[in-house]
Amino acid sequence: MSSSTRQQSTAPSAGLTSAEAATRLRLDGPNALPAPRGPRPWLELLLQLTHLFAAMLWVAAGLAVLAGMPQLAAAIVVVVIVNGVFAFLQEYRADRAASRLRELVPAAAQVRRDGITQSVDVSEVVVGDVVLLSAGERVCADLELAEAHSLAVDESLLSGESLPIRPRGGSRLWCGTFVVEGEAEGVVTDTGARTRLAGIASLTQTARPGRSPLKAELDRVVRAVAVIAAGVGVSLSAVAILLGLSVADAFLFGLGVTVALVPEGLLPTVTLSLARGAQRMADRRVLVRRLEAVETLGATTFICTDKTGTLTLNQMSAVSTWTPTGGRTDFDAAGYDPTVPPGTSPGEDARTLAWAAASCVRGRIIRRGDGWTPQGDRMEVAIDVLARRLQAPPAEGHAVLRRLPYTADRRRSSIVLTRPDGRGADVLVLGPPEVLSARTGIPYPGLHDAVEELTSSGLRVIAAARRAAPPGWQEASADQLEQDLELLGLVALEDPPRSDVAEALERCHQAGIGVAMVTGDHPATALAVARQVGLAGPSTIAVTSGELPSTDAELARLMTRPEGVVIARVSPEDKLRIARSLRGVGHIVAMTGDGVNDGPALRAADVGVAMGASGSDVAREAADIVLLDDHFSSIVAGIELGRATFTNIRRFLTYHLTDNVAELAPFALWALTAGHVPLAIGVLQVLALDIGTDMLPALALGVEPPGPRVMVGPVRSRRLVTSTVLGRAFGLLGPTEAVLSLGTFAMVLSAGGWHWGATPPPELLAQASGSAFVAIALGQLANALACRSSTRPVWTTRFRGNRLLGWALLVDLGLCLGFVAVPALADLLGGSVPSALGLAGAGATALGVVAADAVAKRVRRSGGGGGGGDVDASSWPARRALRRR
Repeated sequence: MSSSTRQQSTAPSAGLTSAEAATRLRLDGPNALPAPRGPRPWLELLLQLTHLFAAMLWVAAGLAVLAGMPQLAAAIVVVVIVNGVFAFLQEYRADRAASRLRELVPAAAQVRRDGITQSVDVSEVVVGDVVLLSAGERVCADLELAEAHSLAVDESLLSGESLPIRPRGGSRLWCGTFVVEGEAEGVVTDTGARTRLAGIASLTQTARPGRSPLKAELDRVVRAVAVIAAGVGVSLSAVAILLGLSVADAFLFGLGVTVALVPEGLLPTVTLSLARGAQRMADRRVLVRRLEAVETLGATTFICTDKTGTLTLNQMSAVSTWTPTGGRTDFDAAGYDPTVPPGTSPGEDARTLAWAAASCVRGRIIRRGDGWTPQGDRMEVAIDVLARRLQAPPAEGHAVLRRLPYTADRRRSSIVLTRPDGRGADVLVLGPPEVLSARTGIPYPGLHDAVEELTSSGLRVIAAARRAAPPGWQEASADQLEQDLELLGLVALEDPPRSDVAEALERCHQAGIGVAMVTGDHPATALAVARQVGLAGPSTIAVTSGELPSTDAELARLMTRPEGVVIARVSPEDKLRIARSLRGVGHIVAMTGDGVNDGPALRAADVGVAMGASGSDVAREAADIVLLDDHFSSIVAGIELGRATFTNIRRFLTYHLTDNVAELAPFALWALTAGHVPLAIGVLQVLALDIGTDMLPALALGVEPPGPRVMVGPVRSRRLVTSTVLGRAFGLLGPTEAVLSLGTFAMVLSAGGWHWGATPPPELLAQASGSAFVAIALGQLANALACRSSTRPVWTTRFRGNRLLGWALLVDLGLCLGFVAVPALADLLGGSVPSALGLAGAGATALGVVAADAVAKRVRRSGGGGGGGDVDASSWPARRALRRR
């Protein structure tokens, strides 16, 4: 019997029994969509072997074969295959890692089984389950609605319609859609592969992500280097023809130079660096949904953070009540145990207040084992606990006739209940004090003072009110029902700040990152919490939604005022405006959110950060980053890793460009001297350097960990190619390596009897060429050590933080010796074992790179250079500066 036609054996209101649910789960299988079929591996590999640069190399290999140079053709093919396979493996690993990380996000559904509401994993939902839905949740299966209260559902995933629909009881809801407003109960009709979503899921798998700013920047760099390489190749071909080479030989010579100088290994290295950064963030409970968001988060200059659950623990307890007749009553009890605290003697008015407030919410505590477990929104759970402690359980002896769930425009929720005697009904309303007091129509002495006293202590305050249901309440609007209210009182809830927030905020201050609290809470509560965690000072102001400036420019000035600002009672539209205004003045904005209405602001920000533990499915779907633990400090940790990742990209870009200078110098010298100085290294040796001795150190630089100075000072530039990069590659390290390696070549030739313009014997040329090859290789190994820092000398660094670099240097040293010592490789490449003088010159090249790097760093430090976004993370001046703080 199919799951869609099986009859329910339990009334929808009670739900299935646990035994029935277990049986149906065994029969139908888990409620999960078929695993999406990712890109076919062979097709992805083919794409990596046939993109623009690869196509150019394939053409070059074909021309080399036609010209009778199979060695060059084979070397070019090796370049294409090695880089293509490596890029494929990195992309494949990144996709697999992203899939594993996505599984860390909790997915639960509220169902009614055995007559009680409980939370189960979405995969355990079965046909016949009664599912309870509220705003912000994703529909976990195909449902038939039993009840709907002010329900609005976003079906754009299936229909493409941007406006939400408002289904009623008896309508169908589809798996994968989002509840954007209201509450509902529905009975599951189909799960897993039998849902409507599963039938069209394949259509969404073809979507490809857009090109990020980082990828665009990388493309510009690679294209520029490729154009330069092609220009150099054409120029050297022309020079070769003028020196007497045949057109065919000159063409192949220039083509080989071009191929050797194209940085094919750059893009795979960047992919690995971003993937490593994403994995490190996952280790700190920060889920990256897009790899490029790693870099964007690192560039953040302004954070708009919520209060509840991010700056606070989201572990609410009701600690006080206030009623118009009984005044204030405090409770010394925390946690979820509903036992009445000793010495508690609340009046009947406090019990009525707690009963009314709890009747309006759906969050509850349930008995599980020897303890009590919260189910639902933590604020609602705290109200339920209060009602049980005061022996006023919600809706006892009353039938729920109608619900009007909380909406962002009304800012209140209501419920219509029958009276115990069956004569008429009451309307109970829950919402902010200022909203409900405005709908009572009469002043309540002491209300304003009570609100100010509670909120100034950092407590979250909510009010409850009631009225007799008016005639025709069944069809009355929310506005008609929620007027002429009688205020029952206030409930004050405590949500302690997180202990690590103050330190994280101080790190933001050191990094030049602005932070503002943007919350829906009362302004006094928000300001009090902001002061507790160090976000606000004596001059910080709290501004409500209605007090925000009308223009974006003025709003941006308000948000960035030096004394700080707290934005309270904020609406979704306000958060969207705030994100746009800050971006309009050049800020890179990270916006946190957890509710269904936060989706637009999360998308509008440069980095949308959703709460993974307490946030809604809508918020998580809209975000680039998901905090699995909801900690503000996790955002700061992600920024630190993002900065380190971008710095690493600059590190190995400097490393690659330096190598190109050293590899190009022998060809330039040969051309400028009209062939009077022999070619120090050939095209195949250049390819051996690129593939054999450069790749592993570059990869190791891509995973360099952050150090203590990475969060000191603002990021100065988001450009990969900066004056610092160009200066170090083309003005310092590259020329130093080139001059010393060519000097080694010339010394070996001169020691063997060569003089200007003469043709050296083949044995002598091979020995000198091998010496130049080893000199460049050792210079690059020293360059890798120098690129770890832009402020710290090589000899003061340690491999403890990056053991991969130590292994990479050892492996590359072995490869370098193999290229000149193994006869078959030496004959193929054109070099041989260096002489003692050549080895000394090669060692001097490495030492010269280290010395030049140290002198330049010393000069830069004495000149006051540095900055958090463009300097080393582990320099000794940085540690001294941090100790002084």
